[in-house]
Amino acid sequence: MTQELKYILESLLFVASDPLSVERMKKVVEITETRVVREALQDLAAEYDARGGAFFLKEVAGGFQIRTRPEYGAWIKRLIQPAPARLSRAAMETLAIIAYKQPVIRSDVEHIRGVDCGGILRMLMEKKLIRVLGRKAIPGRPLIYGTTRQFLEVFELKDLTELPTPEEVEALEKPREVPEQMTFPGPESSAPEPPDADPIKNA
Repeated sequence: MTQELKYILESLLFVASDPLSVERMKKVVEITETRVVREALQDLAAEYDARGGAFFLKEVAGGFQIRTRPEYGAWIKRLIQPAPARLSRAAMETLAIIAYKQPVIRSDVEHIRGVDCGGILRMLMEKKLIRVLGRKAIPGRPLIYGTTRQFLEVFELKDLTELPTPEEVEALEKPREVPEQMTFPGPESSAPEPPDADPIKNA
């Protein structure tokens, strides 16, 4: 059953557009033991690694996803030729504040940045990198913002605990000017690439 389960899970991962959680896979295959599913996934990941082919199994955004290896990204881009989505430095700063301070309200973000962030917040929501978590129980009941699963996918994080610490961010900073525009591939890309300058992995 273990061998068959491995390939059943592989078929689910192959057709899924988003990372699949272990709980979701357990429900589909009607298995109650988490250990059994994780062992099958480990076997599948080891098989991919041993084969050394174009694919690998990535744990990201609270689930698992089959991805193409980064070294083949150039050829994939030639085929797909996606239009790059752009995030300005201001958008990256706003997104970083939300990622580290969440749950956070707009006034707190604007206090840190010192400028109005309404337009940037709307843009980040349109790109599904942040979402509204609710309303804060203070006068005016302002919206509370947090990051999404899409954010974890784009930045290749299993969960928010993988965000670099402030000390790590400082250590990664390079003594050169940060470009005004930063790009990350759209959802068509199967192998996100890290940015040149931002310490938070972009994809």
